[in-house]
Amino acid sequence: MNYRALGDTGLRVSEIGFGTWGLGGDTGGAISYGPTSDETSRAALRCALDAGINFFDTSDLYGFGHSEELLGEVFGDCRDQVVIASKGGFVDAVKQDFSPRHLRNALEKSLRRLRTDYVDLYQLHSPPVKLLREQPEILSLMEEFRKAGRIRAWGFSARSPEEALVAVGEFNAPCLQINFNLTDQRAVKNGLFDLCRRRRAGVIVRTPLCFGFLTGQYSSADDFDPMDHRRRWPARQVERWQQAKNAFEFLFAANPADTPAQQALRFCLSFDAVSTVIPGMLTDAHVRENAAAGGRAPLPAEHLARAAKIYAATEFFVARR
Repeated sequence: MNYRALGDTGLRVSEIGFGTWGLGGDTGGAISYGPTSDETSRAALRCALDAGINFFDTSDLYGFGHSEELLGEVFGDCRDQVVIASKGGFVDAVKQDFSPRHLRNALEKSLRRLRTDYVDLYQLHSPPVKLLREQPEILSLMEEFRKAGRIRAWGFSARSPEEALVAVGEFNAPCLQINFNLTDQRAVKNGLFDLCRRRRAGVIVRTPLCFGFLTGQYSSADDFDPMDHRRRWPARQVERWQQAKNAFEFLFAANPADTPAQQALRFCLSFDAVSTVIPGMLTDAHVRENAAAGGRAPLPAEHLARAAKIYAATEFFVARR
């Protein structure tokens, strides 16, 4: 496993991280990837640490705290071996609250669930840019947390690469979490990666496998549990994502020894602005496959250029009406 600096935060993270949204399961009626087994989740987390993965991304929203509880159970006795990132700002699956009172309370609850006295990275969870402009005390609070030792660094989990540009350019965010994959290359097109490189801001890539569709393992919306968020996307969008792997078949064919998932992760890691990718993983088999993508050389420049042309010529996202 290779390790990269998370910008100038002082944190060093495995280039393959672990996205734990799915580990929250359907606890409390949460929507993620459907029901899960805690025993299976714990085994996946232990497997990840054994494979060299040290970065684990969670939120108080994931299973309404259950994902954090699992991390606390598994890593409570080896806290110094892992870098844990969590998020705050949601009250429930829809309503948000970024008031200092809510964020103080949210952080304390996260710390209890995680069985730790600090979080390595605390992220504002999809904060509206307008709110941050109107209430600068929100960012002041993040610095207060850091100086008090409750967190080691802070950042933004941005709703879009466009808002991430504002987070870095206007608010000098030290770390960002964004969507990026073969079917969503906005962070390259809008100059976000270039800006992060200049500002030395860390970049965490979520959805590197496009919700699993780039693995080629899903052929129908019926593959998904009723509590799986993919079941709730419009049928046309699901169909478009299901076909996405075919658009980049040249890439997978050029590296037949690797799985499509490994090549999709390698694509993301070929951009030096990226600090880590956090594919969602539910089982130790997922972990072993994805972890094996770490330490690989970047894709050739000609492959990146061809992937960019395919992206520019193809509409992978169907706007919701």
